[in-house]
Amino acid sequence: MSNSWWEIQVLCDAALEETAIWRFDNFGCKGASSQSQGSSCLVSAYLPQQQAQLLDLSALSLLLKQDALCMNLPAPIVQWQIIDEEDWSSSWKSYWKPQELGDRFLINPAWLPVPEKTDRIVMQLEPGVAFGTGDHATTQLCLEALEMRLSVDPQTVTIADIGCGSGILSVGALLLGAKKAYAVDTDPLAVKATHENVELNHLDPARLVVDQGSVTRLQEMIEEPVDGLVCNILAEVIIDLIPQWTPLIKPSSWGILSGILLEQAKPVADTLEANGWIVAALWKRGDWCCLNVRRS
Repeated sequence: MSNSWWEIQVLCDAALEETAIWRFDNFGCKGASSQSQGSSCLVSAYLPQQQAQLLDLSALSLLLKQDALCMNLPAPIVQWQIIDEEDWSSSWKSYWKPQELGDRFLINPAWLPVPEKTDRIVMQLEPGVAFGTGDHATTQLCLEALEMRLSVDPQTVTIADIGCGSGILSVGALLLGAKKAYAVDTDPLAVKATHENVELNHLDPARLVVDQGSVTRLQEMIEEPVDGLVCNILAEVIIDLIPQWTPLIKPSSWGILSGILLEQAKPVADTLEANGWIVAALWKRGDWCCLNVRRS
């Protein structure tokens, strides 16, 4: 049994994707992947067999259906099966192909050869069991916003990445020329994945300082206030974190925030404005948006 895993799959509206991943994380799953299928997506997650019984999985399925109901979305299709340990860690890789993002990036899975003929910045990525492959609209929006922010004199810019996942935004910022990035995530597997992606992209480890934790840990890590913040997590978490950011920033600092559904943009914007930020632009893709913000 120790070598068997539950593979849990949710076929749902794309707007439920982030919530499904959050549910899987709270449930104790050790890895998740997502595959877009038009306006829908297939989210898969993996959990050691001994950590859940059928009744637990049924309860998880009910929670996901309740989430969809609250968001006025179609009920998801939830199913599960037992698979061998040797199968789950690589089965999702067959779905992930090189992809061009924004004007400058090419995200390349680490197990595939680096394209020889491209004028784009190639980012080698191995997400491990940390979510963050570049497939999700929110990640794409954040990378595009970083392209804009780092288009002039990037070598002077330091950023903080809150909830870094696989480190895709921090690594992207450094590949665009940023001076230094500080990254935190509450998941130790995310910290491990970020370290691995720094190495994969042949970046100086001293330019990306990453550790387990949240804003409090970030305050201990930074040498001086940062020029920019990136935060691609759930809107509810962002709202809670915004008041804690003041010690991290300068009067001129900017922020790139996503993981926010369009219907959640107003409460996030209200909280930002109450804490000395201005929403300079809102970019959207599908049901998701990215807020480009600056200090007021």
